[in-house]
Amino acid sequence: MNHPIVESSVGVTLVGGGPVSAALLRLALARAPRLVGADGGADRVLALGHEPEAVVGDLDSITSAARARLAGRLFPLTEQVTTDFDKALRSIQAPFVLAVGFAGARMDHGLAVLTGLAAHPDRVCLLLGPQDVVFLAPPRMVLGLTPGDRLSLYPMARVTGRSQGLEWPIDGLTFAPDGMIGTSNRVTAPEVEVEMDAPSMLAILPRNRLDAVLRALRSAPRWPARPSANPPGA
Repeated sequence: MNHPIVESSVGVTLVGGGPVSAALLRLALARAPRLVGADGGADRVLALGHEPEAVVGDLDSITSAARARLAGRLFPLTEQVTTDFDKALRSIQAPFVLAVGFAGARMDHGLAVLTGLAAHPDRVCLLLGPQDVVFLAPPRMVLGLTPGDRLSLYPMARVTGRSQGLEWPIDGLTFAPDGMIGTSNRVTAPEVEVEMDAPSMLAILPRNRLDAVLRALRSAPRWPARPSANPPGA
């Protein structure tokens, strides 16, 4: 069983090794003040003038200078079954995680991170990129948005649901990554309600709707953990 490395009563900012601007890190820390690095994300954090309280991963990307500076705060998880994002996410126990430095870099890394979101449906984690906020849709959420906002839905597995307040309702549709997807839907009402029958749908909104998403997820029910979410011995 995996035991938390970081336990927090407030949100945690998790930084990966991809591009992270100072403005994006400030935005995340204003909402999630605890700071954790995922492997080479430690170097990103240091370069932006901050220090993580913990660094989690297989630690094959962190520089020797960062290793020396952060001695005592490094938590190596050396199994190679999962990614550094997965290792860090499952090691954090917090109301929510804001993940930066995981979008806008390599496509294969980005896809692996999205898979990690679906692998841990019990964890509330939001990926912040240059334009978007991405998260796994809970069983039910009510979002306060602005008509005209983009709300995309992308399935990671077969999933159905229902909606109110979208230009193209999803009721009666079956989504799948190799079939029906729900990108570029539009909001038509100040309040949008979305329900899902499985923890398999990613929701994607403009990044400036981050606070609306956080408010919605605060009161939304959560999915249970997947029984096989953690690798053996983790």
